[in-house]
Amino acid sequence: MPYVEGYGTWPFGEEWLWEAVATCYVPLLDALAQHGAPLTLSLTPVLCDQLAAAGVPQRLTRFLREVRRNTHALDIDGCRSAGHERWARELERAADDYERALTRVEQLGEDLLSAFAPYASWTSSATHAVLPLVATDAGVRLQLERGIAAHRARFDAAREWAGGFWLPECAHAPWLDPLLEEAGVHATCVDLTDVLGRGAPAQLAPIATDDGPLLVPIDRATIELVWSDEGYPCHDAYRDYHAFTVHHHRVWRNDGATYDHAAALAQARVDAADFVARTIARLDAGSRELGRPALVVCALDTELLGHWWYEGIAWLGAVIEEAERQGLALAPLDEALQRHAAVPLREALAQAEPSPRAAADVRAGRLPTTTWGTPRDLSTWDGPPVAELAWQARSAELRALVGRPDGQLSRQAERELLLLQTSDWTFQVTRELAGSYPRERAIGHRTAFEAALAASNAD
Repeated sequence: MPYVEGYGTWPFGEEWLWEAVATCYVPLLDALAQHGAPLTLSLTPVLCDQLAAAGVPQRLTRFLREVRRNTHALDIDGCRSAGHERWARELERAADDYERALTRVEQLGEDLLSAFAPYASWTSSATHAVLPLVATDAGVRLQLERGIAAHRARFDAAREWAGGFWLPECAHAPWLDPLLEEAGVHATCVDLTDVLGRGAPAQLAPIATDDGPLLVPIDRATIELVWSDEGYPCHDAYRDYHAFTVHHHRVWRNDGATYDHAAALAQARVDAADFVARTIARLDAGSRELGRPALVVCALDTELLGHWWYEGIAWLGAVIEEAERQGLALAPLDEALQRHAAVPLREALAQAEPSPRAAADVRAGRLPTTTWGTPRDLSTWDGPPVAELAWQARSAELRALVGRPDGQLSRQAERELLLLQTSDWTFQVTRELAGSYPRERAIGHRTAFEAALAASNAD
């Protein structure tokens, strides 16, 4: 979740956070409590900072109690007066989602974040920076140290951090490995689809590096059952995310018919059973080819479930139930890694089926820089449309950190630098997702950084 707390409202800004809490995070908490937690939940420090910020529960409940009640009422009246009774009834049903979220948020009180403590196993960098694009070792250390320290301060009392670290955008470069190791990172996920080959058996085993933590490939063949242009969320029965009523609510299925919640939940159960069956087949085939038990890692952005894919939380609960019924062992990744021996990097590369982009590196016995972006390089965050933003972030880092002893950068200058480095502004510009908002945010943080740095230098 981008750092939006305190920055704007509709259509870009704080409402992103309120919508994610109401439609994704609160339903996910309830699902984890109902089904147990055989999953790995990574909470980014920048999201935790927002959930713990002063005034957030009050503004969130006001949004749910006033804005969402009002917008639903307006759309319900409008649909009913225009003769669309089925749309009005669906809006009445969907409005209850926000009422349930409001009740749950009020029960949680001032500290929304504490409810996640039993499940908060992995962390990430301080502000979700694409670490291979950070200019200096000092800059990477700052992102790592601030993110890990914040996680441990918040969650270690409930669940001691075991060294699991989500690389923002799954962006990895080999030169990061010693820095990750130095920071206490034990394991991290990587997207090696272009290196090892989509569906290759080598995707199903952790990889031991010489200089750093275990690298755990995420399995695109499994992930794309869910997260792709032809994945489960595209089924006709599911609610269409992209078609809106006047006040930005949704009453249609993907095929254009009026949404039928019961039919969509039935489809989610069908898709969950299919997902588990396909994963078992993937594991069985991989185990035979590897000559050892295989490990399938399916990684999803949390907001896909419930927010982007309305039925995603129901699907997740059904997957947990189907896994037990069909005999699929689910486990948090920290636990799974204790049972699956790592393959040395050279052995993994010897089995690789690389794309042309990765072939030269693989032949040389090394990994290229990879992400889970499209394509699997850094271009989403440093390509021509965002070159100016990328260079400004690097320039700010060099001016702030190079030749400056530790402790001489003010807290405000450090904060603005970290926020300038977040991946969200360049991602939103490249994907044309939020109009002028991301550039305005980047400019704002750069301006604040310049002022804070000048003040630091004056001191």
